[in-house]
Amino acid sequence: HAMVHYWMHNNMITIAGKKMGKSYNNFITLEQFFTGQHELLEQAYTPMTIRFFILQAHYRSTLDFGNEALQASKKGLDRLMDAVRQLSRIAPSAQGNLTEEYAATLEQKCYDAMNDDLNTPIVIAHLFDAAKVINTVHDGKGSLSQNDIDRLKTVFSTYLSDILGLKTEQG
Repeated sequence: HAMVHYWMHNNMITIAGKKMGKSYNNFITLEQFFTGQHELLEQAYTPMTIRFFILQAHYRSTLDFGNEALQASKKGLDRLMDAVRQLSRIAPSAQGNLTEEYAATLEQKCYDAMNDDLNTPIVIAHLFDAAKVINTVHDGKGSLSQNDIDRLKTVFSTYLSDILGLKTEQG
C-alpha cells in the first residue's frame, strides 16, 4: 500500500473529475476500493488493478479515479497477463519473422522510459505493443524464434513483474 499512499500525498487526486477529500464527501479508502463498498464504485477492484491504474498515469500528473477508467485498467492488465501466459505456450520456429533486434529494442525502450523521470505510462505502452505481437503469433499469423521468446520473457519479467510489481493475483 505504500506506493498508493505516496501517490495520494503527492498528487492531485480526483474522483470522477472532482477533487477527492473528506470535506467533499467523496473520499474512498483502499479498503473500499478492494471491497467495492462505496457509492461511487460499481464494483470491487483488486490491489493489482489499482496499482496498474496508478502506473498508467505519470506520478506528477492528476489521477482521476472513475469506474470506466478503473474497468479499462482491469482489462488492460488482464491483456498483459494473458500475453505473458501465451508467450510460454508459443512453439518457437527456427526462423522467427520478427527482426532480430525487436526484443532488444523493446528492452531498450522500456529502460529509456524508466530513465526518463520514471515514465511508467510509456513502459506500459511498450508492453502493450509487445502483447500485440505475442497475440499475433499466438493466433498463427507470425512466428518467434527461441531467442525472441526468451528475450520477450525477460522484458516482461523485468519490467512488468520486478520493476512495476504487477503479478498474477491468486484467488
